Amino acid sequence: ARREMMARVLPLHHPYRATTVRASSSNETKYDGVVPDVKLADPTRNYRVLVLGGTGRVGGSTAVALSRLCPKLKIVVAGRNREKGEAMVAKLGENSEFCKVDINDANMLQTSLKDVDLVVHAAGPFQQAPKCTVLEAAIKTKTAYIDVCDDTSYAFRAKSLQAEALAANVPAITTAGIYPGVSNVMAAEMVAAARSEDKGKPEKLRFSYYTAGTGGAGPTILATSFLLLGEKVKLKPYSGMINVDFGKGIRKRDVYLLNLPEVRSTHEVLGVPTVSARFGTSPFFWNWGMEIMTKLLPQEVLRDRTKVQQMVDLFDPVVRATDSFSGERVSMRVDLECSDGRVAVGLYSHKKLSVAVGVSTAAFVVAMLEGSTQPGVWFPEEPQGIAVEAREALLRRASQGTFNFILNKPPWMVETVPKEVILGIYV
Repeated sequence: ARREMMARVLPLHHPYRATTVRASSSNETKYDGVVPDVKLADPTRNYRVLVLGGTGRVGGSTAVALSRLCPKLKIVVAGRNREKGEAMVAKLGENSEFCKVDINDANMLQTSLKDVDLVVHAAGPFQQAPKCTVLEAAIKTKTAYIDVCDDTSYAFRAKSLQAEALAANVPAITTAGIYPGVSNVMAAEMVAAARSEDKGKPEKLRFSYYTAGTGGAGPTILATSFLLLGEKVKLKPYSGMINVDFGKGIRKRDVYLLNLPEVRSTHEVLGVPTVSARFGTSPFFWNWGMEIMTKLLPQEVLRDRTKVQQMVDLFDPVVRATDSFSGERVSMRVDLECSDGRVAVGLYSHKKLSVAVGVSTAAFVVAMLEGSTQPGVWFPEEPQGIAVEAREALLRRASQGTFNFILNKPPWMVETVPKEVILGIYV
């Protein structure tokens, strides 16, 4: 009854309307750093959120961010290691508890979902996973669902469960982390702002991502990266290198093509003809190493989760040693080119990926609990997933702690350090 009631209180919203975008006449959206108060769909209820992979870096960061963003939430940390789980609960405080869960055990998984309102699936990697086990369990138990998937095949397999989610009245969002996730919402706002001016049509959308080292995610992101190199795509992974300026604190970095879900989803949802995504890291030799792997290792090896895990275990000591001095800065740049020659840029830069990914995922959780998501399986850029009028609040929450966050700015304001002379005139 609790889960059915939650699904009913999530209000339906009108389809996408560009006129609702908060853009000034200069095509710039302004954010002042103020984080909106959380307004739960039913303020009288004691919401319970289950974080699968809650003892890991992404799930743990999400649990911490949620506890700070909405202290009244009951957070259930789920994982296979009780010792790590109890340590996380001690960190979160009395409004949390640990639940031992193996997502490969269907009965254990369904049992853990019976007493919660929403489940966050952060138990990656998602690459080469044969089924959407957690989403299927969420639909069966009528539990709201969010995942931090970064794999195209998995994301669209989740979308294929749309009819089942609708029939069960279950709201679900896939790829709702930092990238993909927040980057998708940034792109949606930029496309909407461009269309609201009714001038040039959006033609090209480019996502560029950078992390220092593994961004503090260690073996998890290493496994993800190796598995992404094994994707079957028309353009070879880790090719097509370009040099991108990520602005202050990061500056110019080399980034390489990767098959990420936001490429296909934003192309289909936002209707932009050409979309690409690139990723790069530092120190520079990690980029060289990834490029060499795509050339030397057979695709069958890079698509085998067991063999990839063996490689991760081999490289793990080197990765951790490198992370100790490289730091974990993260930056996302979204470029939108229009048919009239206009170019708009969005930028998100944070000192710690391990913090940023948790804050970003928590922003999606709160948006869903506030009633922003309709029943069905949605991508972040779809208005049925995050309603158009809820995007600004989500971006404000997700950009907490950033040292550079802008949206709908001209490229020169990112790539230089402009100084305002007077009345909006920069040099």
